[in-house]
Amino acid sequence: MLDATLKTQLKAYLEKVTLPFEIVATLDDSEKSRELSGLLHDIVSLTDKITLREDGTDARIPSFSLNRPGAEIALTFAGIPMGHEFTSLVLALLQVGGHPSKLEPEIIEQIKGIEGEFNFETYYSLSCQNCPDVVQALNLMAVLNPNIRHVAIDGALFQEEVERRQIMAVPSIYLNGEVFGQGRMEAAEILAKIDTGAAKRDAEKMNAKEAFDVLVVGGGPAGAAAAVYAARKGIRTGVAAERFGGQVLDTMSIENFISVQETEGPKLARALEEHVRQYEVDIMNLQRASALIPAAEEGGLHEVKFESGGSLKAKTVILSTGARWREMNVPGEQEYKAKGVCFCPHCDGPLFKGKRVAVIGGGNSGVEAAIDLAGIVAHVTLLEFADTLRADDVLQKKLYSLPNVTVIKSAQTTEVVGDGQKVTGLTYKDRTTEALHTVELEGIFVQIGLLPNTDWLKGTIELSRFGEIETDAKGQTNVPGVFAAGDCTTVPYKQIVIAIGEGAKASLSAFDHLIRHN
Repeated sequence: MLDATLKTQLKAYLEKVTLPFEIVATLDDSEKSRELSGLLHDIVSLTDKITLREDGTDARIPSFSLNRPGAEIALTFAGIPMGHEFTSLVLALLQVGGHPSKLEPEIIEQIKGIEGEFNFETYYSLSCQNCPDVVQALNLMAVLNPNIRHVAIDGALFQEEVERRQIMAVPSIYLNGEVFGQGRMEAAEILAKIDTGAAKRDAEKMNAKEAFDVLVVGGGPAGAAAAVYAARKGIRTGVAAERFGGQVLDTMSIENFISVQETEGPKLARALEEHVRQYEVDIMNLQRASALIPAAEEGGLHEVKFESGGSLKAKTVILSTGARWREMNVPGEQEYKAKGVCFCPHCDGPLFKGKRVAVIGGGNSGVEAAIDLAGIVAHVTLLEFADTLRADDVLQKKLYSLPNVTVIKSAQTTEVVGDGQKVTGLTYKDRTTEALHTVELEGIFVQIGLLPNTDWLKGTIELSRFGEIETDAKGQTNVPGVFAAGDCTTVPYKQIVIAIGEGAKASLSAFDHLIRHN
């Protein structure tokens, strides 16, 4: 199952296992069971600390659990965790085997202290770059707290179960049989939902903090760069972010980040956070800003309020709140989100194997999505509002070479159609003839660009007609002492490398402002 190189790497990792445990597999005579058996035998052949039994009685086949004698650990993989989930498997083996997690000590203690019964199920796909974060967080929680159980389920392998529960987006998380959440979530975010007092405690901690010299609002590439440049100046720096990494976490392949030939979004996001943590930066994650109150006088303190109820004060503020997926804003879109309306073809594409889908948008993202999906689904219909596609020529040539793709231009999507439970089609208007047409399908992937996360700044900061923060050449907004950087600003070309440069520039400008006015 594993090649020689992977075995060598895995053997080195398994040397960190200090506490013996067993793998209990539930198998039958199917092809997938034989594949899983081969993987598990490879694992136990690399260490004497792990043993294998194949007499499990789990309802899902194939599956396996990790059990440590004397410890109540309920951690199960239903399927074969390869692809993006192989890292989740390796971490689970290490953590069940006694190797400590790198999670912050206060979060570990919070996990251990949770009381109640929490039976989690996570549906993932092997091509989803966001799924491992959820799987790894819940696996670790199951290792640390006997009240928490977790089963990680390969949705593509258990299609009947996915159909029955009408799962059309991954990761999809169930708690005690009910929908708990969808999309990428870290341990702290999961804890915030099950530990009802966490938000109040966080708000109290924020309110008690002293004023920062520089407060960065947002934790994407621009925010990370701003924090590093500020911290290196030796000034008091804070970062408050809704999720550290921002849109980068939803990016699959990155091949144009100079000096790094190829990487993946979540990997780059982790590297950004690790770099920031090398300095004395106060990072406050899972904090969504709700209001900015500018300083009443020059040299005074700006205040940023958050939805948690907390607030922070600072001499200068750098706004780097990034952007989010642009929606179609048509009837049915909100109703059928995650019920057929999706935004990540890499994550959710495998759930539509053999089905008909549409891609909305003819730019690079839309055409790339259509090409990727064409290798999985039965048929792809790409709809573009303009009379020509905007994607690069090389992508268009590839798209038109695919036999199961239909391209419709001058098409304005007018409605998402469903049966009350899931998407069954969409309606579009031919912008040339004004005629309405209906396409029968099961999934819609929206790829029509981004919207800046600046709604909370209206009336305070000068915004463009597109909602972007207006900045000058130094990243200064119309409010003295408030700067901005990244995809939330008017700076053209929304690229990671540009956002990082703009973040550094805004931070240097903030430092210059401090020298001159404080």
